[in-house]
Amino acid sequence: MLGLALRHPGDLVTAEFVDRPGLEIAEVTGDNGQLNCDPAQNVAGVAAQSVLSHLAAVGVAAGGSSLTMGVRLRVHKQMPLASGLGSSAASSVAGAMAVNELFDRPLSKRELLVHALAGERAASGSMHADNAAPSLLGGIVLIRGYDPLDLVDLPVPDALRVTLVHPHCRVETAKARALLRGHGFPIEAAVANLGNMGALVAGLYRGDLELVGRAIEDHLVEPLRASMIPGYAAVKAAALRAGALGCSISGSGPSLFAFTADDVAAARVAAAMREAFRESAQLDSDSYVGPVNTVGAHRLA
Repeated sequence: MLGLALRHPGDLVTAEFVDRPGLEIAEVTGDNGQLNCDPAQNVAGVAAQSVLSHLAAVGVAAGGSSLTMGVRLRVHKQMPLASGLGSSAASSVAGAMAVNELFDRPLSKRELLVHALAGERAASGSMHADNAAPSLLGGIVLIRGYDPLDLVDLPVPDALRVTLVHPHCRVETAKARALLRGHGFPIEAAVANLGNMGALVAGLYRGDLELVGRAIEDHLVEPLRASMIPGYAAVKAAALRAGALGCSISGSGPSLFAFTADDVAAARVAAAMREAFRESAQLDSDSYVGPVNTVGAHRLA
């Protein structure tokens, strides 16, 4: 698996010390009341508590703070839920990062990843790093394996631009995964996907964006999940006609992504994809356009 980070959108989490021990979430905004303020039921809280528990176990305290003090979080969601953009990973990473910053950054980003993945596990029932790793570390990250967790940072060509379009509908990750459970795939499809993965990695190392675009071809998951996205075929076709190098489903959907080689083409592709969603599925959408975010999660203030 691999994933990449964008500059926008992203979630914001603030953290402050409080006089009573433990972790609390004072508020969640931007979610239209859909998320829980119980830290055991909110992925930002789960990831933050994982960091807190680790720091307590190793005896780390910040500045003049005491380990008998607690932490209060405020979560501001800017990532749409059930969008295929890694919303739960964004909150998990932000929760872990906020606590680490509050304690004067005792853990490196690589060390924080396992705590962010605790939030991802709470969200989906399994540990998967394809969203959390690039969200935290930035760039394009290949997850080679999980036992042990083995990450490979891939090069980011300077000219690469990413267009994301999120239609105003939802695809639940659990339902998207259920489509794949127990499904058998022909060996030819698996071989084709392996070839495309190799070509994608080669294209990134060579800075060959045409090859990167040709490699965005999924013979396994896309044919099954496309039916869950209204207007998918029309939107993908519109992206390619507008000059996209490649286009496919972002995560579990319903968002789609496309690659281009410059900002002008990225904006043109975004407009074409949004218009196709309106015409083919009567759906409004939001678009996010820009280079790959090579910084990842960071402190704003």
